[in-house]
Amino acid sequence: MKKILVYSFVAGGLLVMSSCNGKMGQFKSEYFSTNPNPLEVVGQEVPAVVTANIPAKFFKKNAQVTITPVLVYGSTENAAAPMMLQGEKVRGNAPVVSYNNGGAVTIPVNYFYNPEMMKSELYLTFNVTQGSKQYALPKVKVADGVIATAALADAGTVNPATANDAFQRVINEKYSADIRFLINQANIRQNQLGTKEMGELQNKIRGTKDDANLVLNEINIQSYASPEGALDFNARLAENREKNTQQYLDKQLKKDKITEFGELTAQFTAEDWEGFQKLVAASDIQDKDLILSVLSQFKDPEVREREIRNLSSVFEVLADEILPQLRYSRITASIDVIGKSDEEINKLFDTDPSQLSVEELLYAATLTNDNARKQKIYETAVKLYPNDFRGYNNLGKVQYINKDYTSALANLQKAAQLAPNSSEVAMNQGLVSLVNKDFSAAKNSFSNAAGLDGLGDALGVYYLSQGDNAAAVKAFGASKTNNAALAQILTKDYASAKNTLNAISTPDATTYYLMAVLGARTNNASMVNSNLQKAIQLDPTLAAKAQNDLEFANFAK
Repeated sequence: MKKILVYSFVAGGLLVMSSCNGKMGQFKSEYFSTNPNPLEVVGQEVPAVVTANIPAKFFKKNAQVTITPVLVYGSTENAAAPMMLQGEKVRGNAPVVSYNNGGAVTIPVNYFYNPEMMKSELYLTFNVTQGSKQYALPKVKVADGVIATAALADAGTVNPATANDAFQRVINEKYSADIRFLINQANIRQNQLGTKEMGELQNKIRGTKDDANLVLNEINIQSYASPEGALDFNARLAENREKNTQQYLDKQLKKDKITEFGELTAQFTAEDWEGFQKLVAASDIQDKDLILSVLSQFKDPEVREREIRNLSSVFEVLADEILPQLRYSRITASIDVIGKSDEEINKLFDTDPSQLSVEELLYAATLTNDNARKQKIYETAVKLYPNDFRGYNNLGKVQYINKDYTSALANLQKAAQLAPNSSEVAMNQGLVSLVNKDFSAAKNSFSNAAGLDGLGDALGVYYLSQGDNAAAVKAFGASKTNNAALAQILTKDYASAKNTLNAISTPDATTYYLMAVLGARTNNASMVNSNLQKAIQLDPTLAAKAQNDLEFANFAK
């Protein structure tokens, strides 16, 4: 009887040891949950967390289990970083799972996205080591597919920055000459009419008579008296200087047969204290600070004059050097220079572009919406004006729009050599870096373009590429683009996204595809179907994409 009891006790002990240390059972799918499921693209990656809830009496005390997440798509099996778990009797640093109590473990998963992953399955594989034994357990599926809506962000659709021309069809130019007077006199001396300055002014005025591109739109006379003596006397003196100057000018215009001009205006200033102050401030007179102090303390002209005359040590210097410069009439001619018309500029580009200035040539590119013609114009600009960075930048812009990113980068690098601090060049270089997925370089370039109009769209796509959707929404602001709408969709602001898409002036296939995504996320079947049809009509390749897109898993496509 005792022998039987001993045997039973030993057998029972072996049974317990076998249950603790025997071969691992199979993992079941219900042990695992995945967040998110389906997987979802964030920026350039597909991150997820698999949570394992291992039941009691399952994980062997002497077992080590290496769990490897494997994403299977097509013929590809893409393994993420493995995770090791161990039983209570295993010496190691891996997380321990209790045999008696089981345990919960999180397994991080991450993949760099590629489009084939849309139709995929996420599995966990299990490799077990128990002492000298090694074996694999059947794999378990834990997620289906990848939602790739975030991958619709497209840097190639961002409008690059233009380095603008400075072309002006009408340029106003002003030419002036002074007639100087002797103290207390208003008569015009002959030597004042023969100065080089006066001769040049008369030539400019005469030149408007026979040149259709020059328009004399105003002649102004401003006459002055110096601020010494009685104010009423100086007022009459300045007024007489104005009248005499206008009489001279009337005779000269009649002599030159100039009758076509806007208007002739005339004013006088009795005492030119403002001019006096500027001349004193610019001089090297010994006591100029004292004189300027008097001007700031006293506003009454008679008090000013008295106080300055009391400075007997400097008044003679003022009388010799400053005051004579304030006795004059200034004649100013305002002349509009009329530039070439749009028609003339286009014709010259087609026939002899060397006759166009760099501003006219760059302006010519704004007269067409044909990118091929724009490119030809900018190619001509860099040939004729190789030291102007704008031609290279704008040529790079056109090439970027045409998706010729290699050529665009080469021209932008030339532009950067000529203008290292150009915000436009920096932004455009950042866009090329973004297309090439060099995100660090893109970030640096965009930092150098800070404050530039239009940078928000570029920054928005950058933030989308980094998975920072909230920052992208902020960067886009009120922009009405596919990328801006995408950021709103990813932050689940569906009402704003719909408004943005509806406001796009020239919707394309992506616009309608995003509208279909909105329909799916708001459970609007007609919105899904009608917009998918429009998208596929514009881009037939989207039919296959939609077929695999889990956004539409619950809708007929």
